[in-house]
Amino acid sequence: MTGVESPEYVPGHGLLAGRTAVITAAAGAGIGGATARRFLEEGARVLISDAHARRLKEYEAELAGRHPGAVTACPCDVTDEAQVQGLFDTAVRAHGRLDIVVNNAGLGGTSALVDMGDEQWARVLDVTLNGTFRCVRAALRLFREGGYGGVVVNNSSVVGWRAQAGQAHYAAAKAGVMALTRCAAIEAAEYGVRVNAVAPSLAMHPHLVKVTSAELLAELTAREAFGRYAEPWEVANAIVFLASGYSSYLTGEVLSVSSQHP
Repeated sequence: MTGVESPEYVPGHGLLAGRTAVITAAAGAGIGGATARRFLEEGARVLISDAHARRLKEYEAELAGRHPGAVTACPCDVTDEAQVQGLFDTAVRAHGRLDIVVNNAGLGGTSALVDMGDEQWARVLDVTLNGTFRCVRAALRLFREGGYGGVVVNNSSVVGWRAQAGQAHYAAAKAGVMALTRCAAIEAAEYGVRVNAVAPSLAMHPHLVKVTSAELLAELTAREAFGRYAEPWEVANAIVFLASGYSSYLTGEVLSVSSQHP
């Protein structure tokens, strides 16, 4: 990698002290895992979730070693409504209430539209868009009933705005997440709930390397103004901002976490 080096890791400042959060797709080295770490460092209690039960258990143990008593885990496939409801029920049982929901679950892949099958299209939409819808709906129902407000942060992508070959299914899903965020925010404002999203461009993690060619990663990196990809914790910092009181007047916004130029 060439260009500006990654900055030093930012320590916690207690921005989420006393808050309870659910974070989906949080078992690993990507944005979800980084968000769980940052939330814990900012003083939150965190329920992490993922469809991969073994990795989830391992990551729970790792985080609990650093933050005893502040992290729990619940496996959840966001394409299954019963599991989504079970996740939110578990959060309330474990912590008494819920303040923040971070919807990070998503599924990508690369395929030319002319070669894409219905099943491939539908699978990406079901995880990335429908899964976010299910979790937003569950969160808003809980927040409305609780009457104490709440925050939802969805993970979208700059491809929801910008065309990229081979990404029609993923781009459509992420654009849908943006629209869902805006509409949910308008509806939830009346009971004091904020709904925003982040739109990262390129955050490097092991799973991305497995599903993306080295050539494409090099091309995407070259588009970034800093000449480097984002560290997952840099995106997590933006999520912390949207979840904290520092963004108290923001709702229905999609925050681009990118140095990418057209």
